[in-house]
Amino acid sequence: MLERATQLKQALVDFVYDAEGDLAVAFEQYVATYGSRERQDIRLQNLVVDTFLNSGEVGDRTPLELFASQTDLDQSDRILIENWQNTFTGLFEILEIQPESFKLMNWLTAKNYTVFPSSDISQAEMEKWKMGDILITRLAPLPDGNWMFSGACIPKGKLGKPKLAVAVGEFKQNYPHQLYGDAPELLEKAWNSVEKYHQEFVDFFGSDRILLPGYQLNKKLTELQEKLTKKQLEAAGIDSSKSLKEMITETGVDESEVKTSAIAAGADEQSVEKVLSNDSSGMFAPKIELPDEIKRAEQVMAFSHPRWGQMFVPSYSKFVSVLEAEDPATAENADKLVKKYLEDQQINVFIWQQLKEQYPQALENLLKVVLERPDFQIEQDLEPTLKQYHKPLEPELPEIASVPQHLHQLFEEAVAQVQQSKSKNSKKKKKGKGFQV
Repeated sequence: MLERATQLKQALVDFVYDAEGDLAVAFEQYVATYGSRERQDIRLQNLVVDTFLNSGEVGDRTPLELFASQTDLDQSDRILIENWQNTFTGLFEILEIQPESFKLMNWLTAKNYTVFPSSDISQAEMEKWKMGDILITRLAPLPDGNWMFSGACIPKGKLGKPKLAVAVGEFKQNYPHQLYGDAPELLEKAWNSVEKYHQEFVDFFGSDRILLPGYQLNKKLTELQEKLTKKQLEAAGIDSSKSLKEMITETGVDESEVKTSAIAAGADEQSVEKVLSNDSSGMFAPKIELPDEIKRAEQVMAFSHPRWGQMFVPSYSKFVSVLEAEDPATAENADKLVKKYLEDQQINVFIWQQLKEQYPQALENLLKVVLERPDFQIEQDLEPTLKQYHKPLEPELPEIASVPQHLHQLFEEAVAQVQQSKSKNSKKKKKGKGFQV
């Protein structure tokens, strides 16, 4: 079965590389969009190619579906090919090395897999792997419930919790559409949390956008987070107006039950720990800190959207002033602002859409000059231009989205280890100073 799967996989790859027409165009565009920043590493490029097989779009079909429809396959082969639509990319830890297979855990979803080798990864490379190593690779399902490697593998070696947390963050950035590739239920929960936070933002500020000095915005967001934490604790049956001592005395519940209930409702584990260690205090909410650049800004435009999440733009008012000028193209720093907005990945398509809705003609005239494209038309050319600057036209899961409990614990432990390490290093430096004259 594994041998036949390997043969079919090679035939599928050859089918894509040999293709002409719409499939060839779609393949070229996909690699240009998702592989342009990764051309230095052939393994990363191979992962992009492998992802195209079940994620690329040729009209309303994937390359996998085209291959199945245009190739003479028996029923068992066709079923195998169709199941490959569930191939996904993950960040895996090697739990066990067996004589003919590997036991892996996807760190993004905590799901375990029995995985068999394939021709995509050489035997020599696999012999270097050790238990506990972290791998970025793709898995394709086999008919018996097992899996095989699909595409290249990027070994990361053994990682402590701080570096593993960084690897998870990098995975989210580099593979946003594969974040919960084997757990659609987690992806749905994450998106629901973004929508919920957006509604809380709107209820708190009275609008989906607000202009404030950076320090005031930071203060208001902290208040919003405190309000959310209070609601989460109350949803868990915890009265935030009372001390824990009072609640536990009244209900007779064990402290561990209170903690479990609060975390299950979505409260931050570290916050609950602090409350549990101090009976005399009220419920503690973690402090939300914006980047210093935003906190120091004179004016910050904060946007909220049920899919794009929250966006904080300190230069938005300046861009609006440029567009409101009599001749935007000659306004001070107009060209620099446009280039910044095109190149800065924090300035997403949604923000450009707001500028376009408010000042369509002024923005079109400005882009004609800055881009040196006198024929530029805002309605038909803006999105293709933004795509050229690697801006996703559809929202990717924002940072505000909730994460599974095991990832939350990983991040908390990673931060604690980093802080502990800094504290130790600081003490060593102080001890090493000695007497000074």
